[in-house]
Amino acid sequence: MKIDYSALGKRIAKRRKELGLKQYEVCELIDVNYKYLSNIETGRSAPSLELIMSLCSVLNTTPDYFLLGTASAELYDNDIASKITPMTDEHKRLISGMIQLITEIENN
Repeated sequence: MKIDYSALGKRIAKRRKELGLKQYEVCELIDVNYKYLSNIETGRSAPSLELIMSLCSVLNTTPDYFLLGTASAELYDNDIASKITPMTDEHKRLISGMIQLITEIENN
């Protein structure tokens, strides 16, 4: 199986941006220089397996997301929970109602 380093880099950049992190912040956390991370994110450099695992840890995701573009259900659950937690009780009730409605639609 051949790894698409361009797609891998785009997923790394996307996840970093979803978390609101700048490249230099990630570089400090994984101990690589800025240019190297930039090259990885643009598909010009291939990260080692060790670096992929470090990025997964720092960016709170799984290797299958970076390598294959798939994410585990747990990752989605954590992402949803992190977005709902700071919301007001009223917004949480609205979201709960939406979930209930979607569930009812799927069951019919």
